[in-house]
Amino acid sequence: MDFNLSSDQTLIKESVDRFIADAYGFDARTKLSASADGFSRDHWSTYAELGWLGIGLPEEHGGFGGTPVETMILMEAFGKGLVLEPFVPTVVLGGTALAFGGTNPAHADLLNSMIAGELLLSLAYAEGNSRYDYRIVGTTAKRDGSDLIVDGAKRAVPYGAAADKLVVSVRTSGGDHDEDGITLVLIDRDAPGVSRRDYHTVDGQRASDITFANVRVGPDAVLGETGKGLGLLEFVLDSGVAALCAESVGNMSVMQKTTVDYIKTREQFGVPIGSFQVLQHRAVDMLIEVELSRSMLYYGTVAIDPNGDASERKRAVSATKAQIARSGRTVGQSAIQLHGGIGMSEEYLIGHYFKRMTMLELALGDADFHLRRFAAERSRSAGHAAAPVAEKQLAGVN
Repeated sequence: MDFNLSSDQTLIKESVDRFIADAYGFDARTKLSASADGFSRDHWSTYAELGWLGIGLPEEHGGFGGTPVETMILMEAFGKGLVLEPFVPTVVLGGTALAFGGTNPAHADLLNSMIAGELLLSLAYAEGNSRYDYRIVGTTAKRDGSDLIVDGAKRAVPYGAAADKLVVSVRTSGGDHDEDGITLVLIDRDAPGVSRRDYHTVDGQRASDITFANVRVGPDAVLGETGKGLGLLEFVLDSGVAALCAESVGNMSVMQKTTVDYIKTREQFGVPIGSFQVLQHRAVDMLIEVELSRSMLYYGTVAIDPNGDASERKRAVSATKAQIARSGRTVGQSAIQLHGGIGMSEEYLIGHYFKRMTMLELALGDADFHLRRFAAERSRSAGHAAAPVAEKQLAGVN
C-alpha cells in the first residue's frame, strides 16, 4: 500500500498547516474559547472559502469529490492546533448524515448551505442510559398524520447551542434496545418544544443536553428510510470516530514533541534532564505510541467506505479507536509527568492538550466499548456461538 500523499493532498496539508500556524497560537485559542460561541465564525467562513467544508464528501452527494483521507489530513492538523471550530459535529457527522441520508431537494439545499459555511449541524444520539451504545434509543417519534411527534432527551450534544439544525436519532417502532425502528430526523435548534442546557466541557469546547417535548417535524425531516436508520447512523458515527482518531494523532504528536523539547532544556543538578537515560526511554516510548497510532489511523481511515463491507468497517474503526485511545492516555500522562508541575498550569499549553486528549479518548466510545464492539462484530462475522454474549456485553447487559 502506498502511504504517500498525492500532490493535491500535499497542497491541502500545506494549506491547513499554514492556517494553524497563523491563526491558532495559544493566546488566540484561549480568547476564542472564552468567546460567546466558543469558536470563530470568521475562521468558519475561511474554511468554507478554502473548500474544507465539502472536501471529504463525494461529488454525487454535493461534495468536492474527496475521501476520508482528506478529512484525516485536516483533522490531524486540527489536533495539532487544538482547533475549536465544530468541524466534526457539522461536517463529519451532520454532513455525512445529510449526504448519505438525504432523499429530496430540501436535503441537498441544506447540504449546499453547510458546505458554503451558512449552516451548522450537530448529531444528537447519546442518551442518559445508552453508555455509548447508539442502538439504545429511548427518544420516541410517534406518527401524527404525515408528521412525527418527538419526545425524549439527548445528552452531550457537541456545540448544540451553535447548531442551526440537529440530526436526532429517534425510535419510531420497537423497544429501546431493538436495532430495527431507529430513524434519523432533522430538527431545528429553536423549534417549539426544544429546550437546552448549555455548558463548557473540560477541554474548553461546548456541549448541550437537549430535551424534546412534543416537537413536531414534517416528512421532509426524515433522513434515509423510516425505521431503518441504524445502518446510516453507524456509518455516520464510524466516520466521526475515524476523524477524531486523526485529531488524536495530531494532538499526541504535539505532546510528544513538546515534551522532548522541554526535557532538552529543563536543567536539574546542572544538566538537562533529557540526559537522564530513564527519561530518554520514556520519550522513546511516547514516540512509539504516536507512530503506532498513526499506523492504526491509516487502517481505520481507509475502512470508511460507504460501499464496503459494514462489518469489516466497524471492526477496523473500533480497533483503531481502542488503540489510539489507550496510546493517547499513555502519551498524555507521560507528557504531564515529564513536565512536572508546569504540566498542570493553565498558562502552559501541555495541560490543554492533555485535557483535549482525555475528551477524545471518551468521545464516540471509549477503548473498552470499542473492544467489546470489535469482539461482537468479529463473532457475528464468523457466526461464532459467542456472538450473543458479545452483543449483551456491548449493550451493557450482565
